[in-house]
Amino acid sequence: MNKPLISLAAAFALSASWTSPLAAQDEPAGAPSPNEIVEGAEAEEWVSIPAEDLLVMTLAPASDGTEREVVIQFMPAPFSQGWVENIRTLARTGWYDDITVNRVQDNYVVQWGDLNYDNPEADGEPKLLPEGLKVMDESAYTVPASHYRFYGKPGGKVHESRSTPPLKMVNLFGRYAGYDGFSQGWPVAGNNSAVPAKKRNARENAYNNSRPDRIWPVHCYGMVGVGRNYSPDTGSGAELYTVIGHAPRHLDRNIALVGRIIEGMEHLSSLPRGSGALGFYTEEEAGKRTPIVTVRVASDLPAAERPTFEYLSTEGETFAKYVAARANRRDPFFIVPAGGADICNIPVPIRRAGE
Repeated sequence: MNKPLISLAAAFALSASWTSPLAAQDEPAGAPSPNEIVEGAEAEEWVSIPAEDLLVMTLAPASDGTEREVVIQFMPAPFSQGWVENIRTLARTGWYDDITVNRVQDNYVVQWGDLNYDNPEADGEPKLLPEGLKVMDESAYTVPASHYRFYGKPGGKVHESRSTPPLKMVNLFGRYAGYDGFSQGWPVAGNNSAVPAKKRNARENAYNNSRPDRIWPVHCYGMVGVGRNYSPDTGSGAELYTVIGHAPRHLDRNIALVGRIIEGMEHLSSLPRGSGALGFYTEEEAGKRTPIVTVRVASDLPAAERPTFEYLSTEGETFAKYVAARANRRDPFFIVPAGGADICNIPVPIRRAGE
């Protein structure tokens, strides 16, 4: 779990010669911070992430010899499972080995894949994809979310479905959708069923199969998605990207999200930006491409090499307190509670197991 960063106030106190040392100052009394709330969670509120749901991507060492490893957690069912299955197949056949990072667009995405596939600077034949990959329909960008009911206190309501598996969602009532919330440890959004279908455009109605209630994962920082070409192409999973800037929520329901980076994000977000169209590296910038040495499903690694992670259950009491604290900061540094928070400003706590 990330340690709290030193505040700006503390930084100024350290650098200003006229103020007393930080250690000599009394910290004002106040409510616990979000990190302090998470640190107090009981062990049973942490949920283990199966090794089958983790992808370990090893980049070439940095120029100073630093090893670089990125760990991705897959989306759980019912979200994006066709693409997730494709990604496991691509990893297990070794297809991802020796591909490269080809696009780094500032405040947007990092994208990796075969240099010769759908790349402006391609100069060779693309790698052959393994057989048996699924071809997904655009309707799979969302999943049905009918028969939800509310329970809990106003402002902290939870949706519960009678689907299999059951889905529960802490509702934040977002602006990009009818509601934003969390389901099975993931940030998701959904349609507002109170909006009559006739007020939606014809393409959206057809896309949603005339069903007003759908839910989908959202494009927060660190989320991993599937690169694609123009519709009706939905991508196979051979081209992947992660968000490295402000949440591009306009991509929600327009592209498949398959997971999120839970460790090693700094190895991608700090890469040199491309100067070509959409942040692709130009021919002159070929040396900026970062090689990806291997990509493996964690369950396929020797037991001693498998990373183990767990996330804070989004259905527990601690998470509800954590959400409230993120939305209305009352710990000592803050003066005025914000009164709310965007879903992407409420990252689900994830840690190495045993920490």
